Amino acid sequence: MSQAQLMDGAGLARRILDDTARRAARLKVRTGVAPCLATVLVGEDPASVTYVRMKRNRSGKAGIESRHLALPAGITTAELVAELTTLSDDPAVHGILLQHPMAPHIDERAAFEAIAPAKDVDGVTLSSYAAMSFGLPGFVSCTPGGIMRLLDAYDVDPAGKRAVVVGRSAILGRPVGMLLLGRDATVTYCHSRTTALPSVVREADIVVAAVGRPRLIRGEDIKPGAVVIDAGYNAGNVGDVDFDTAVTRAGLITPVPGGVGPMTIAVLLEQTVTSAERALGVRARP
Repeated sequence: MSQAQLMDGAGLARRILDDTARRAARLKVRTGVAPCLATVLVGEDPASVTYVRMKRNRSGKAGIESRHLALPAGITTAELVAELTTLSDDPAVHGILLQHPMAPHIDERAAFEAIAPAKDVDGVTLSSYAAMSFGLPGFVSCTPGGIMRLLDAYDVDPAGKRAVVVGRSAILGRPVGMLLLGRDATVTYCHSRTTALPSVVREADIVVAAVGRPRLIRGEDIKPGAVVIDAGYNAGNVGDVDFDTAVTRAGLITPVPGGVGPMTIAVLLEQTVTSAERALGVRARP
C-alpha cells in the first residue's frame, strides 16, 4: 500500500527563519534598528504562556527584539484597547501579537481592531482580512499564510482544484479559504452544521482541516492522491485528520506535529521583519 509524501513544515520553517534572520541582521546594519515584536498576554493561561514564551525565544534567535506586555486577567476591554493603541503608536514597535483566545469578558474583535494594520503581523484585523480577500497588500493570517507557503513548496497549484476547508474561524478557516480562492481554487467551507461532511470531503483535491476536533476527517473519506493539510492540534499531538488511515490514500499530507505549526511562527516573524523594513523605508533584498 502506497504512503503519502509528508509535507515537512519544520524544515521549510527553518529555511524561512534563516532568511528572516539574515534580513533582520541586514536591517540592523543599515539602520541601527532591530525589528521589534510586541507580545501581549492577558492572564496566565498555561498554554498561552508557553506559546508566547516560545514565540519570544524564536524572535531572539531570528534577531528580532521582543517586548512583552503581561496584563491581568481582569483587565477590561477598554483598558486592553488603550494598551494596544499605545503599542500601535510607538515607532519602536514593528509588530504586535495579541495572544488569543482571551477571557470571555473581553471583546476580542475590539481588541484586535486596536492594532494598527501596518503592525498587524498576525493578520487578525478586519483590514488584513479584507486585504487577503481582495488580493491587496497587507499581512496574512499566519497559519493560512504558512499553509499557502507549504503548498507552494510542494508545487501544489490550487488553480482549478476543489478545495474543502473544514472550519470557519476568523483567523484560520475563513482566511485560508479566501487565499485559496485568490489562487483560483473552487472553495467549499464546511463546519459544525455541515450535513454529510464525508461526502463533501471525498470530492476535495485539497483538504484543509481546521476545526479543532481530533481525527474528525477519516482516511476513508480522502480522495486518492489528495493534498491533506491538517491545521488541527489536539491533546496528545493529534490532529483533525486520522493520520494513520489518511496517509494511505493522500498524495501529500502534513504530519502533526511538524507540519503546519512551525510555519505559523515562521510567517509571524517574517512579517515582523517586513513591517520593520517598510517602517524604516528599506527595501528587502533577496
